[in-house]
Amino acid sequence: MIHNKRPVTHNTNVKIVESPGGYEGEGFMTMQLSKVVGLARKNSIWPLPFATSCCGIEFMATMASTYDLARFGSERLAFTPRQCDLLMVMGTISKKMAPVLKQVYIQMAEPRWVMAVGACASSGGIFDTYSVLQGIDEVIPVDVYVPGCPPRPEGIINGILRIQELVESESVRRRSSPEYQELLASYGIK
Repeated sequence: MIHNKRPVTHNTNVKIVESPGGYEGEGFMTMQLSKVVGLARKNSIWPLPFATSCCGIEFMATMASTYDLARFGSERLAFTPRQCDLLMVMGTISKKMAPVLKQVYIQMAEPRWVMAVGACASSGGIFDTYSVLQGIDEVIPVDVYVPGCPPRPEGIINGILRIQELVESESVRRRSSPEYQELLASYGIK
């Protein structure tokens, strides 16, 4: 006879998430199209890493098995702007590189989002010189800033989660709004 002094227990703190708002019935559920599109976009972000220095190394660690960014729906990295919807700028951007960065942004299809990773991409970092761009928001609009020099992989993952929140809550019609067109025009982007 085996006596088990420690019986196996299961997690009793499981929280069941409420279903999203909509009309439910027996065998069906309806909801707003914008919420469905937001949910699909949120969980299938295709990042374009634009890495120029040490923040790129931290991004490589974020993609590796320890942190595994693929768990957040960002597994497919592409190095062509026409297939991506998230531009991740990591590292120092010189003023000579600014037109290239802007061209990459323009080549991306809408909807597109931008994440400035690290101090250099966000504000020029320690390089307060004539040749370094003091933040990529001088040439393209930025949606999320990730602080750090270089930021830890946890910071980059937090940035991805903030992008996902933004993508999920964004209206389907936001990109065609006059406000968004005015924002692009302020950067000289048609």
